Amino acid sequence: MKTISVINKNNDYQKFKVLKNNRNKRYKYNQFIVEGVRSLNEAVKNNWNIVSFIYDSNHLSDWAKCMIETVKTEVNYTLTAKLLKELSGKEDTSELLAIIEMREDRLEDIALSPNPFIMLFDRPSNKGNLGTMIRSCDALGVDMLIITGHAVDLYEPDVIISAMGSFFNLPVIRITKNEDLYKFVESLRMKYPNFKIIGTTAHKEKPVYSEDLKNPVMLMMGNEKMGLSKAFKDYSDVLCTIPMAEDSYASSFNVSCAASIIMYEIVRQRMNDSVNLRL
Repeated sequence: MKTISVINKNNDYQKFKVLKNNRNKRYKYNQFIVEGVRSLNEAVKNNWNIVSFIYDSNHLSDWAKCMIETVKTEVNYTLTAKLLKELSGKEDTSELLAIIEMREDRLEDIALSPNPFIMLFDRPSNKGNLGTMIRSCDALGVDMLIITGHAVDLYEPDVIISAMGSFFNLPVIRITKNEDLYKFVESLRMKYPNFKIIGTTAHKEKPVYSEDLKNPVMLMMGNEKMGLSKAFKDYSDVLCTIPMAEDSYASSFNVSCAASIIMYEIVRQRMNDSVNLRL
């Protein structure tokens, strides 16, 4: 394995920095930087292509040494402790960072479960919300998350950190044209005649708990400030809301919180249906 020593802020180091901080450069190279034990373990477990490891060879745990020795990479980089500290986004410098290749966005490549549960996040604008959404989708058994429109970058370090290891376990597909989504949905409707699209709104619509969510479903959540786009509201089979206390000052939930509540309602209905079928 080829290893390159970086002792100053040369071209290699500048590339590391732009992969962390520059969205356009990330897509130019088709790569992004990741740090953290949980994230790196999940990336390897889920067969993401690890291009390079970055580390200080003088300060490595047995875990880090094992990763470097067993994971196939193209080239690795050793940095001085000072350079690694500047590159790491953590207060306690990560001992191991990785450059990872992005995955291609192809809706048709995602393997769906027999009773599909798909999540859509329309134009997310907050890194933490997107990361939390990914984590919740993974925790509640969603088949995949679709991100639409002009959105925060999926490969931003803060998104990956807030998603924790779930980032590498949950398929996340970005689409820029609504027509691509509609085409995909029509193929699902042909395969699953009872497939349903649930749009969401903060305004008083049908309470989510009164809707039958046991069959194949796509749940659509809107942008943090503007909500779900009119095009997607019109495309929905039904619009649902989470009823709130009549005397509540709050007019809506944080989008990630709302998504988690509705996703859990879907899981709850399906679990109850499964129990009833066994009885």
